Amino acid sequence: MNRFITITFLLLGSLSFAQQTINGTVTDATTGEPLLGATVVVKGTNTAVTTDFDGEFTITANDGAVIVVSYVGYKTKSQTYTGSPLVFNLEQDVAGLDAVVVVGYGTQAVREVTGAVSIVNNETIEELKPTRIEQALQGTVPGVTITSQSGSPGSASNIRIRGIGTNGDSRPLILVDGNVIEDLSVINPNDVESISVLKDATASIYGVRASNGVVIITTKNGRRNQPLKLEYDAYVGFQQTTRKLPTLDALEYALLKNEAFANNGEPIPFPDLTQLSDVDYQDEVFDDAPIFFNNLGIRGGTEKSAYGAGASVLLQDGIVGAEKSKFQRSTFRGNFDHFWLDNLEMKTGVLLNYSNRRAINESGLGSVLFNALNMAPTIPIRDEDGEFSLAEGLGNEVINPIAQIANSFNETNILKVSGNFGLTYSFLNDFELTSRIQTNYSEVSGYSFAPEVFYGSGKVFNVERSVYNTFSNYFRDYTFDSYLNYEHAFAKVHNVQATLGISAFRTTGKFNGFTGFDIPDNDIANASIENAVDVVDNFVNGGDTFDQRLFSQFVRLRYSYDDKYLFTAQARRDGSSNFGPRNKYGFFPSASVGWVPSLEEFMDDEDWIDFLKVRFSYGVAGNDRIPAFAFTSLLNGEGTYPFDDVLVFGTAAGTISNPELKWEEQYVANFGIDANFLDGNLTTSFDVFNRRTEDLLITTSVSGILGAAAPGSGAPVVNGGSVRNRGLEFAIGYNGEITDEFSYGVNYNIGVIDNEVLDVNNTVGFIEGGQFGIGQLPPARMEEGQPLGYFYGLRTDGIFQNAAEVAAHPSQIALGANAQPGDIRFVDVNNDGVIDQDDRVNIGDPIADVTMGLNLSFNYRNFDFQTYLYASIGNDMVRNYERSQNLTNVTTNDLARWTGPGTSNSVPRVTTGATANRIFSDYFVEDASFLRMQNLQLGYTFNDAGARKNIEEVRFYGSVNNLFTLTKYRGFDPSASSGAPIGGGIDPGFYPVPRTFLLGMNVKF
Repeated sequence: MNRFITITFLLLGSLSFAQQTINGTVTDATTGEPLLGATVVVKGTNTAVTTDFDGEFTITANDGAVIVVSYVGYKTKSQTYTGSPLVFNLEQDVAGLDAVVVVGYGTQAVREVTGAVSIVNNETIEELKPTRIEQALQGTVPGVTITSQSGSPGSASNIRIRGIGTNGDSRPLILVDGNVIEDLSVINPNDVESISVLKDATASIYGVRASNGVVIITTKNGRRNQPLKLEYDAYVGFQQTTRKLPTLDALEYALLKNEAFANNGEPIPFPDLTQLSDVDYQDEVFDDAPIFFNNLGIRGGTEKSAYGAGASVLLQDGIVGAEKSKFQRSTFRGNFDHFWLDNLEMKTGVLLNYSNRRAINESGLGSVLFNALNMAPTIPIRDEDGEFSLAEGLGNEVINPIAQIANSFNETNILKVSGNFGLTYSFLNDFELTSRIQTNYSEVSGYSFAPEVFYGSGKVFNVERSVYNTFSNYFRDYTFDSYLNYEHAFAKVHNVQATLGISAFRTTGKFNGFTGFDIPDNDIANASIENAVDVVDNFVNGGDTFDQRLFSQFVRLRYSYDDKYLFTAQARRDGSSNFGPRNKYGFFPSASVGWVPSLEEFMDDEDWIDFLKVRFSYGVAGNDRIPAFAFTSLLNGEGTYPFDDVLVFGTAAGTISNPELKWEEQYVANFGIDANFLDGNLTTSFDVFNRRTEDLLITTSVSGILGAAAPGSGAPVVNGGSVRNRGLEFAIGYNGEITDEFSYGVNYNIGVIDNEVLDVNNTVGFIEGGQFGIGQLPPARMEEGQPLGYFYGLRTDGIFQNAAEVAAHPSQIALGANAQPGDIRFVDVNNDGVIDQDDRVNIGDPIADVTMGLNLSFNYRNFDFQTYLYASIGNDMVRNYERSQNLTNVTTNDLARWTGPGTSNSVPRVTTGATANRIFSDYFVEDASFLRMQNLQLGYTFNDAGARKNIEEVRFYGSVNNLFTLTKYRGFDPSASSGAPIGGGIDPGFYPVPRTFLLGMNVKF
């Protein structure tokens, strides 16, 4: 009887704990779309299933079991089963551990990455509203700096990742959906889903093209089983200059010039101060310029397909020159993915872009802004006859800027078509074979017309014969990649991934150009090569084509043990047509390791930390960005030969060759720590790196005996030195909620860098570059022990106050004039008793020591607010926008000039006599550190106002880009640079990046 009772109780107990069949659904919390392939696990067991095409799952578990659902790119969620079907609405994890990052020929979850990789998601891009996609990297990615070559519409930016590693081509490799893209103006920022920036040895999987880092851009696409989604974006606004320099008005100008002439004993030029014209030429050349943008995007998917498309139009006028400086861009993008079989996937994509850009002379000696600053305010825009006034008495370079704009006719049209097609075949459970081809085709055409014009006596910009230049250039490239992936998990704790592949790249170009003279009636309406009296073929002697090729093999191995111990090794072998037979191939290996202590048993009780990863990487990357066939001699120069006493123009040897030319190589070491706290709401990342570039590919100076100065010739490319960049990066972010209706986010990052030239392999030990003033020695250098491109000039020590100080100081006559009271006192650095060019030293560094970014965001009910700030600290700039002729205008800084003992110890006297005050020195070098509010935006979202019309969401916003810049620098824009590694920080009057006010809307259907 007792045995029977015992058995009965056991049966009842087993029934009470019988396993139940649990049904559930997993969807995207934002779109409501089902998620295929989400992992569903019964916590504490090995029971797991995945969701089907409808996002549904069925799993067996006990009552009260905890069901955990995870999906790559989404936040993991769990629920306790209580008898009802479960519904999991997963939120996208745009910056969390499960977010996916593209790392080259594959992807990884953030938690698995062992290299220095930064991600910018589409939410950040949408908040910043950049007109060029690279602007979204400024202040959002530590270690990445973006400088503008010009603020004009459509102008390019300089992207630098972890400093400048070469004085050659220092651009990073940029890939858009696998396509190599050199010009980012063709990309519509609204099409971009994410940007991955590879900053360390992770980039070496791209071998020879990765030494300056890699930027991988992924465009938007749909997902399988996703209903059709439409999104419309539009904004309208206007732009204005952020700064006008305080030049002298007519009265100030006349008084100062009278003083300068009188100080040299000359008659004053303005004896009557009552009849002065007064023109502010900056007011005349700057305009408030409109900007318009429209974008329509769609995406969706079926059971076996996913698709996405977008079309946009951008219209942007310039703040200088208005219609003469404008940019128009139209883009179309389409992606289509399809599973032909369960194990055969096709991916296709196309990008069409057409842009039209009109431009003026934007920077440098003779630019519009240079002339606006130096033009005398007493000269009216037009004379009594209604003609443009001549800029007489202002030297040979300064002309009337309004006349210059009127006579500017420059236009460039770009048509670009990019496409990709790929197949991925899965077999034997663990293998995937991918083959894809990407192609680019570009047509770049345009013209410039310089009418016959007279700007003033002796002006270098006078045109005696009207000139019409036309060009049409064609560029083609393709990339073919084929690689095999293997992934397998052993014993639930070992995970192995291997990749083996090849890559082939070819790029070709064809240049066409003609110059025509003497256009009928001197009229742009008649400007054509057919109407020109004389025509010259610009490529009659060749040099009109190029053909460069690259063939590569690569391999990568990844291993993880229990997600705690991570290892990656990869290698690439590149063969480049840019190098001769002796050095055609390069080998670029790298390795990285990671450890996740937060998964160790000894951390189980440490609730204060959610995730902790330590990582280290080391590897080699290459650079082959040099002109084709620099290793061999080509007959593409110009020669003149006498035949029967007649000079005949023909072909001669071109650029001097260097058969010993070899790869530029970069050795990168990186140590990093990633940590998350407070349930993942507080995220941190810290990196220390050392980046050494050796065998720099540079163009060196050679003796004129070798013929490098001959037409069509040039100095050879050599391996000429080494540069080191080392520094640290830190990023921290926090997202919190005060109430259910009020949330906020704070993200901050900082990058610190130290740049030093380790070696320069030429006879003099340095390389010069840049230009200051007229006829002066180059002001920038690359030299061992110094930062790359540092400023090399005289050091000053105040102003001579009296004749006794002049007499007691070493002579400055070697600089071109004897010093007098009121002149700049230069330092005799070498103590030889003479001030001359041998006393030049390091007087400034154009490379910032520290860069920082700060993002603040707040959300209250339907309101959202965000702002982005960026700071650059320690970078210097050279003030080179002052022509300093006797009658050119100056800024109000000169009002603080020396006029007698004790009046000034910083600004020299004014005089028309000879002085050494204009010799390049630290008087012209300024601290260009700055803090800029890049974006300020306030928006309001209507979530349900249009529900009956199938409108999911409507958001209106107001935004200001480049709201303010705090800086001591006196030029237009402290962030500008020509991009040249040597001489890039010399400011000839850069076209400033405008302040932009926008009103916009976003509608989701």
